[in-house]
Amino acid sequence: MTTTLVVCEKPDAARRMAESLSDEAEVTRQTRKGVQIYKVIRPGEEIFVCSALGHLYSADQKGEATHRVHPIWDLGWKPRYLTERHQERLRQWIEQFAQLSQKADRFVNACDYDIEGSLIGATILRYACDGADRNARRMKFSTLTKKELQNAYANLSKELDLPLVNAGMCRHEVDWIYGVNLSRVLTDSATEYGRTYSTISTGRVQGPTLKFIADREEEIECFVPSPYWVIECLVLVDERSISAQYEKERVDSKSVAERVVLDCSGKEGRIADIESYASKIQPPAPFDLSTLQAEAYRHLGLRPSYTLAIAERLYLDALISYPRTSSQKLPPGIEYRKILQNLSTMEKYSPKISNLLRQPKLSPHEGGKLDPAHPAIYPTGNLPDKRIEQRQRKLYDLIVRRFIATFGESAVKQNEKATVAVEGHNFFLKGIRVLAQGWMGLYEPYVQLEAFPLPALSVGQAARITRITDVEKFTRPPPRFNPSSLLRLMEDQNIGTKATRADIVETLYSRGYIVGERMVPTPLALNVVAVLKEHCPEVIDVSLTRELELKMQDIESGRDQRERVLIDAIERLRPVMAGLEARSSTIGKDLGTTIRETRQEQATLQSLCPKCGSKLRVVRNRKTGKRFVGCSGKWDKECSFSLPLLQFGKLTLLARSCSKCGFQLIQIKQKGRRSLISCPMCFLKTQNRSAPGD
Repeated sequence: MTTTLVVCEKPDAARRMAESLSDEAEVTRQTRKGVQIYKVIRPGEEIFVCSALGHLYSADQKGEATHRVHPIWDLGWKPRYLTERHQERLRQWIEQFAQLSQKADRFVNACDYDIEGSLIGATILRYACDGADRNARRMKFSTLTKKELQNAYANLSKELDLPLVNAGMCRHEVDWIYGVNLSRVLTDSATEYGRTYSTISTGRVQGPTLKFIADREEEIECFVPSPYWVIECLVLVDERSISAQYEKERVDSKSVAERVVLDCSGKEGRIADIESYASKIQPPAPFDLSTLQAEAYRHLGLRPSYTLAIAERLYLDALISYPRTSSQKLPPGIEYRKILQNLSTMEKYSPKISNLLRQPKLSPHEGGKLDPAHPAIYPTGNLPDKRIEQRQRKLYDLIVRRFIATFGESAVKQNEKATVAVEGHNFFLKGIRVLAQGWMGLYEPYVQLEAFPLPALSVGQAARITRITDVEKFTRPPPRFNPSSLLRLMEDQNIGTKATRADIVETLYSRGYIVGERMVPTPLALNVVAVLKEHCPEVIDVSLTRELELKMQDIESGRDQRERVLIDAIERLRPVMAGLEARSSTIGKDLGTTIRETRQEQATLQSLCPKCGSKLRVVRNRKTGKRFVGCSGKWDKECSFSLPLLQFGKLTLLARSCSKCGFQLIQIKQKGRRSLISCPMCFLKTQNRSAPGD
């Protein structure tokens, strides 16, 4: 009997895998030290299915880690429980894979079919299973439906997808070499000057991305607005008042704008020309990850990282196909009609799908982007449980309606334009008439074509200007990035991957480099970019990052070798690190000063001391380490005023005041829990009331 070990990426995937492979065979589940293992007995074969928890191994320096040492060029792969804090539980997963491998004589990597999934499975087989990757086989699928998993297992590739594995290893190694070395030298320089530790991070992708935001902020700050004038007017035609647009959208001279108003005010003109033409709006392409993230941000307000996390949950529940894809094409073999029939059993989709099902042939409209690993994102036809979480339900609805819309007809609109001539000036009356809603009716409420048709008009018809004004406006600076627009720029510039870009954006938030949905760089971010621009501009140059991305794509396609790309990346970084080390004192002063000023600003309350009027700050007791609000007038005014604070969670001073006492509010964030908003003054009064003897 053959014994097969199937390696999955996540526990839910392992469960679905075991259920699918069992068919009518016997399945047993056991839990060993928290690790779930499934055993499937089939004729002539015993299958063990076990999952990882994402990456169990990571790139790290060889030998014992010494965080104060840099630069580091010699690295290898280690278990994550040795390289990261709070990952000790991963030891159990590695031990279970090692034990299972001793029984197996066939190995299958059934992790998600992309670079990361290929790498996760290969490193487990190589390091935990004693080199089993050499003879292992690869399972390829895009959904976790029973039919597709059974078909994928029946058609295993003869070997692992080694080009993807090597590309994944190289990406992690290059990112580690750049990120760790650059971050350590910046952090140590700032710490040595400021005498307090603060992590300053940058990296191969993070640096150029932060530069995008800093450069945009510089554009905004240096922008000088220029005045211009817009002519706004109402035209009375056949007793109907219609807004009209002047022939020049903007007038650069105030005197010219005033002359137009003077010439045309109260005057009667004639309709000189009428144009009308129909235009088609084609259905949208199916979602790839980038367009899904953009649409989810626009319609649902979900940040890209949240969208990806929710989409992965829907994928693990077998409700949608694999979300980490750049394809806009659907596979013809997925039985469109059957999927639509299943979706039509849900009342909210039934009326929209019923007309589609009457068509003799279902042909989706597709985009031009192709991903060789996975098709576009589509619903599998499996229906969600009634207990599905609300955000999952909303994203699922967006994906379903987009899928349905791709099978719709083109929308047709009629564009109408009438030219009104008045005293040598032309004004345009514009309207839109909807001739056919087509796919837009299927994609509601995420798209709407507003109609505002013009009345029946004829050339020579009288038209009177009833109101006309010149409105002064000013040119505006370019907008700040939001998570969606920044992701789109990263994709356009070919930095990062579809799987990592959203994480980079979240890292910029967590490091305190940017704040707000409209991304405003903090002083620390601007200083980090300024330091890197001055001392090592090449590491934040998008062309270097893009070049490395292309080389890793060459590894993936077999045109280049992992070792050569890694050596080249190291040789490029060596002189950069030498220069940073030589100027560490200058860099430390620049960064350390900013960190100190930033911390003081973040710890200073807007509310003043009620006793002496001095500034209040969040401080820590040097002996106990407890935080509290203290008065800065303690030394020069001998003021002893203080307020207690909660001792758990991350504290943030809010730009809001307590509705009861007017004191500044604070926010406490604790991982995995809802944020708590508290008033220190009211908190003190509550404590005093509850004290013994009160």
